[in-house]
Amino acid sequence: MTAAHVTAPGTERIAEAFARAHADGRRAALMPYMMAGYPDVERSREIAAAYVDGGADLIELGIPFSDPLADGPVIHAAAVAALEAGATLHECLTVAAAVAERVPVILMSYINPILARGVERFCDELVATGVCGLIVPDLPREESGLVTAACAARGLALVPLVAPTTPPDRMTEIVAAATGFIYTVAVTGTTGERTGSDGDVPALLARVRGDARVPVALGFGISTPEQASAAAAAGAEGVIVGSRFVRAAGEADAVAIGELVRAFATALR
Repeated sequence: MTAAHVTAPGTERIAEAFARAHADGRRAALMPYMMAGYPDVERSREIAAAYVDGGADLIELGIPFSDPLADGPVIHAAAVAALEAGATLHECLTVAAAVAERVPVILMSYINPILARGVERFCDELVATGVCGLIVPDLPREESGLVTAACAARGLALVPLVAPTTPPDRMTEIVAAATGFIYTVAVTGTTGERTGSDGDVPALLARVRGDARVPVALGFGISTPEQASAAAAAGAEGVIVGSRFVRAAGEADAVAIGELVRAFATALR
């Protein structure tokens, strides 16, 4: 793995990416998700480059895991396929290294691979690769002290998730401690392509933004350029698209995927 030559802390690079997207005339930053190692490691490197060429402002890079409790069938199947193809953490990080100088990469990993590697070693490898932040969907705030400290010591953003079901007091605590950005879950349930949200997204985003010191991004269920545009209109400062792009990774070549990203990026102008 070739380490990316990135000098600014991850938190700074993430903030710059959101600011740059706004300065370039986009209502929200575009953050497509991809599964590292799917359909294979080399193809996923090509897909990451296509994301950037298509206009991605940041990339959320998933580490394949056998029991991805927050993910729906498309991403779950991609994780299983990547593992069956022999994808390792080291190989997955080469995907991040391939584009880390061009855009901020935020790693999405469940807690078990982090603990198996060792929290300090895991975070050191992220920094060496040029990764800017970490999302751990199954790490409760009450148990996050070790990961929080390791990320803070290295300038890595530890991005929290909030949902429509998050109680107000808990949301205030999570938002106040957030670094990088706040991942706002638009729906209850797992990731996947949907035709609509569960409730009042503008009200949810307004609740989150009330105490936020970092950008607020919206994800889960956004699968069309029109839905991305609606998310920005509702007040999202970042739009995260997952299952639609993972499905494309299994069906299309890198050129077509880049065009799909461009369609979403255009919709956010």
